[in-house]
Amino acid sequence: MSELYIGLMSGTSMDGIDAVLVRFHGERPELLASHAQPWPVKVANRLHALCNPGVNEIDRMGEMDQIVAIHFAGAVRALLAKTGHHPSQIRAIGSHGQTIRHRPELGFTLQIGNGARLAVETGIDVICDFRAKDVALGGQGAPLVPAFHQAVFGSIKGTSMMLNAGGVANLSDIPGPDDQVFGFDTGPGNTLMDQWYRKHKEGHYDAKGAWGASGWVNQDLLNRLLGHPYFHMPHPKSTGRETFTLPWMELFLAERPPMRPEDVQRTLLEFTARSVADAILPLATGVHEPELFICGGGVHNDALVYRLVDLLPGWKIDSTDALGLHPDWVEAIAFAWLAKSFLDGRAGNLSAVTGASRQAILGCLCPAG
Repeated sequence: MSELYIGLMSGTSMDGIDAVLVRFHGERPELLASHAQPWPVKVANRLHALCNPGVNEIDRMGEMDQIVAIHFAGAVRALLAKTGHHPSQIRAIGSHGQTIRHRPELGFTLQIGNGARLAVETGIDVICDFRAKDVALGGQGAPLVPAFHQAVFGSIKGTSMMLNAGGVANLSDIPGPDDQVFGFDTGPGNTLMDQWYRKHKEGHYDAKGAWGASGWVNQDLLNRLLGHPYFHMPHPKSTGRETFTLPWMELFLAERPPMRPEDVQRTLLEFTARSVADAILPLATGVHEPELFICGGGVHNDALVYRLVDLLPGWKIDSTDALGLHPDWVEAIAFAWLAKSFLDGRAGNLSAVTGASRQAILGCLCPAG
């Protein structure tokens, strides 16, 4: 049977779909092709709106569930067109879907992008809904990528941590026994910066962090943001964009004299950098030559990376390119790996990371036939 898999990911930033074609050599992935497909503006706006309570949510969600699947299928076709592969050569698609609510404290996490529609549209079996089983077992349902990090990078010598700087930032340590590996969401990654940028500028994000770097940190606003109760919770823990929202941040803005937009952006950048560094530093006390490898969109935010270098003295900081895995595609590859794990009958979570009562096979199968 073919060992070719497709991984699909659209993160909390909602800037587009990442699609990868992967061949696995044991646990080690070989990236054969990748495709990035931005969301049409109208679709992105509707997805953003679904992340907040509103009128007629169920009907809107049902419609978007189909629309997301159709766009995911388009990304699959574009990916296969690059390589000339036929759908029959692909063992399965691992689809994360699009998170619109993450509320494990209420017993659910919700990703849309109908797996059955995606299977019908592509003619390929789909594994999806990876987070629900972990939540059913009392876990957070996130982050799931540390299990992939452990499987792929677990043989690295020394003390290393992986930072996925997506819309929400999450951290995992490698290597270590499965029951000792930990990982958790540190807080917002790019989501607040992206939302503020879109409110004031053309485009989806602050390229290289240049706009933010032109501003100044407002210490009072920063302290208010860092005072969120999430940062005082022990791990395992996870969060979502519905926790760290623009309206939440703007409540603090309304309490103070007007600020220049670029100063707000710079403060949001500092908020991400500080919340990441504050999460990392207590975990590596006394460690000799620790390393941090970064993936996700935040790796391209030069201003953010420079601040992490400043805040983590003595750390070697690099992208996952140094480990042989392109930082833009790590999450999508991870969901291809989760699909493979499902079909191989192997657990896809680490209970020490998510807080689930046990490790479990994650996902649901939507057959194409």
